[in-house]
Amino acid sequence: MHVETFHFEKNTGWSVKKFPNLDSKDTLILAFCAPEYFDNPQPFTELKEAFPNSIFAGCSTAGEIFKKSINDHSISVAAVKFDKSRVRSATAQVEVTSESFSAGQQLAKALLKEDLQAILILSDGLVVNGSTLVEGLKQHLPPHVIVTGGLAGDGSDFKKTWVLQKDVPVSHSVTAIGFYGKDLEIGYGSRGGWDIFGPERLITRSNGNVLYEIDGQPALALYKKYLGDRAKELPSSGLLFPLAISEKPLNAKQVVRTILSVDEKNQSITFAGDIPEGWYGQLMKANFDRLIDGASKAGELAKKQIHSPENCLGIAISCVGRRLVLGDRTEEEVEASHDMLGENSSLIGFYSYGEISPSGLGSCDLHNQTMTLTAISEK
Repeated sequence: MHVETFHFEKNTGWSVKKFPNLDSKDTLILAFCAPEYFDNPQPFTELKEAFPNSIFAGCSTAGEIFKKSINDHSISVAAVKFDKSRVRSATAQVEVTSESFSAGQQLAKALLKEDLQAILILSDGLVVNGSTLVEGLKQHLPPHVIVTGGLAGDGSDFKKTWVLQKDVPVSHSVTAIGFYGKDLEIGYGSRGGWDIFGPERLITRSNGNVLYEIDGQPALALYKKYLGDRAKELPSSGLLFPLAISEKPLNAKQVVRTILSVDEKNQSITFAGDIPEGWYGQLMKANFDRLIDGASKAGELAKKQIHSPENCLGIAISCVGRRLVLGDRTEEEVEASHDMLGENSSLIGFYSYGEISPSGLGSCDLHNQTMTLTAISEK
């Protein structure tokens, strides 16, 4: 496997004078892009001209990760040519949120072949319900297939996100990349690092990703009680106070949900993933050192699962909420993940509206406010 990474800056252009000679039918071009390139697609045209036979995937972001740095208004690119493995792509349109589950089913059926090892999912971050997208995928995939990825971002605007279909940016869409072959190695890790506070409460009324009542009380009113003065800044301040949910009380396996919007009239909160009725929830708040330590642990988990981390591509997908919380310290979590993979590894990624990764060593879940890392290598 051969990996080259490079990037595009609005004012200076490409970081390389010449694109690497890696074009082939089993080359993957990953491009994580600032949202404004939807209206300025010239860099995608240049990539397509340089890699006419390669498979493209990418999406808009809330910040582009390139090596140990985080950028805005840029494009982070990895060109990966596989020697022994194969890659294939599939896309699905999601015009309304209710189509998310069937989109997952469609993508799984399109990519499922005997030697499928992993799928990388990049999805519209506003229209698609990431939870039901993942459930649709899992319904038609054998347990050994690893699913990772993320939901596209739009800075902190939450107005329009998009993914690349081939080399064209498209909203209301999901792109999936299938990885095939016995010599492929996929490592993955996900960690949060948030502090839980307040009592564990029963989710008494919800519908999909909309939460109406906790312990029989209006959800928004209860949330505002805990946020205090920060309640005036909802929904943006909700990024600083995500919700940990679990199927059973005091369960160590929790997934994190972040707020997308609030409805004052109905006193409800819409999250970036499903909030199942009958589950349990607790509020969370930031602990800077633990957030960075969580990123390090995600890198450590991913590294343990591959034999040649020095020759791997690392894909870091972290939440926009973590970036807003960490502020000037955000690059520390990227550095922590990169350092765990090793100085010679290649790392790109993006800040997202939702992260897709197995929980620990379990089945795939949608996460919010979590650093996830996927490491791709060949034996």
